[in-house]
Amino acid sequence: MPALRTVEAIRYITPLREGGSVPAVIEAGDGETYVMKFTAAGQGRKALIAELVAGEIGRALGLPVPEIVFVELHPDLSRCEPHPEIQAVLRASAGLNLALRFVPHATAFDLLLAPPPDARLASEIVWFDAYVTNVDRTPRNVNMLMATDGLWLIDHGAALYFHHNWNGYLAHSRSPFPLIKDHVLLPLASELREADVSLRTRLSPALLRNIVDLIPAVWLAGDPAFAEVDAHREAYAAYLLTRLEAASVFLEEALRAREPRV
Repeated sequence: MPALRTVEAIRYITPLREGGSVPAVIEAGDGETYVMKFTAAGQGRKALIAELVAGEIGRALGLPVPEIVFVELHPDLSRCEPHPEIQAVLRASAGLNLALRFVPHATAFDLLLAPPPDARLASEIVWFDAYVTNVDRTPRNVNMLMATDGLWLIDHGAALYFHHNWNGYLAHSRSPFPLIKDHVLLPLASELREADVSLRTRLSPALLRNIVDLIPAVWLAGDPAFAEVDAHREAYAAYLLTRLEAASVFLEEALRAREPRV
């Protein structure tokens, strides 16, 4: 798979104050607009790693995830933000950050207002979110946008939450994902078994390792659970590969969650 592009943030436009990480809309040197996530915000580098890895897995599966790019941030850009706490985050995030291409004219997805995705797409999104343990696709926080060109999946920084505690991570990779019961698209996901057959074949070991290799070494350095960056990177790959092998576990959990309750 091709390497991610790296762009330079040249204009800070506005913060997006939804959620705790306070991303911002920025203009980059390529003339495009992006939603930028900062290394010093919220869960820090781990949130950016989850955004990168989960987002690129989604894109590899053919799901509608906006283009992801690395962004170089100069600390002087923080002077464009008047709020002192956000300004401090910007200064502390100088260097390499992450962004998703901005989706213009988009609104939050609402099942009551927007045409729902068909059963196959809904099933693929549910399968994907169960695989990457994404807790943020609920009616309360859908993290999906509707635009003139269709549905977009955004904000995967809360996925892969196992990496906040590496103890027993391979055992966690074989675990079900009970929170799938709260997924906003679960009622529409009537083709989960078909999605499972299709999506498993798209995630080869080589592809998953290539995605993990995209993680910048500077984001992996310094974790007390690992003496070396290479070992840290290999742990991500091992988790994703083992979880894929155990996909039947989270698939069955999702199927059970769809069963009528009496």
